[in-house]
Amino acid sequence: MILAAGAAGCRKQQKAEAQTPEVDVATAYTDSVVLYHTYPGEIVAATTADVVARVNGQLLTCSYEPGSYVRKGQTLFTIESTQYRDALSQATASLANARSEYEYYSKQYAALQKALEADAVSKMEVLQAKSSMEQAQAAMKTAEAAISTARTNLGYCTVTAPVSGYISERLVDPGNYVGGGMGAVKLATIYDNTSLQAVFSLSDSQYELLVGSQGGIGGPLYRDVPLTFRQPMSRSYTTDLYYTAPSVDTSTGTVTMKGKLSNPDNELKSGMYVTVSLPYGENPKAVIVSDASIATDQRGKYMYTLNDSDKVVYTPIKAGDLYQDTLRVVESGIKPGERYISKALLTVRPGETVKPRQTR
Repeated sequence: MILAAGAAGCRKQQKAEAQTPEVDVATAYTDSVVLYHTYPGEIVAATTADVVARVNGQLLTCSYEPGSYVRKGQTLFTIESTQYRDALSQATASLANARSEYEYYSKQYAALQKALEADAVSKMEVLQAKSSMEQAQAAMKTAEAAISTARTNLGYCTVTAPVSGYISERLVDPGNYVGGGMGAVKLATIYDNTSLQAVFSLSDSQYELLVGSQGGIGGPLYRDVPLTFRQPMSRSYTTDLYYTAPSVDTSTGTVTMKGKLSNPDNELKSGMYVTVSLPYGENPKAVIVSDASIATDQRGKYMYTLNDSDKVVYTPIKAGDLYQDTLRVVESGIKPGERYISKALLTVRPGETVKPRQTR
């Protein structure tokens, strides 16, 4: 009977051990981390240029593919140029006529000057010849100016890209009449996405906090400022702050700031929403845990920790910033050295005894 009872007790112990779940456990630790405030912002092309008609006329052709990359000086549109060619021909003829008159009157003036020395003509005749010569000279300058204007207008009939970049779809189809001058018609827009800006605003009180932080807004904390988007991108992006508005917008109580960033793969577009994680200080002893070990219920964020008896404890926490992509700063609820369940949170319950498998 004693042997049978002992064997039964061993079987119960083995069964209990078999039913005790084995879970991955990590230990909270401390590290020095940079503290951030996040601000909503917008991606803006460093250079944006409208393609406009600078002369009046019928739009004849459009010679680019919408969304393609165009280079500065590349032909994009053509405008009917007959009237401007005629104006150039007329100005050229006027210049030839003015030159002919100037040559005639200048010779006449020289001859009358010699005749005046011999008292063969009156002084009034000499003055009239000089006046005619000067009028012809002025007509030459007017014709030259008209030629320059005509050539310029004729050149405007070929609409070229003012900058290099990616171009929008055309806003006016060929066959339509477009106007230039003061009421210039916009034909398309070019965005130079090779260099972008992250534009955002922060309240004046937050700006004061930044100014008082380590090194101020020109310090090393404000280089390589992290940027995040609504969806994960193929690479990580950062920005270097370079501009702070010289005044506070009194209508909103905010200060506009800008940062530069590169766009080597052209996946960022002007107008995209972005979140700027702006640093405001450092915590030399921040408590760090695995971000995947944090769960959420209707009461807020929580983790499963282990007590000295390896029992699961439901532990509410206050989560801070993401750290190194997979870790999370915990502002309260967890102490350094405390053990927590890092995986398979749905397989355990509070008060349950588990078999810990240390992973970190």
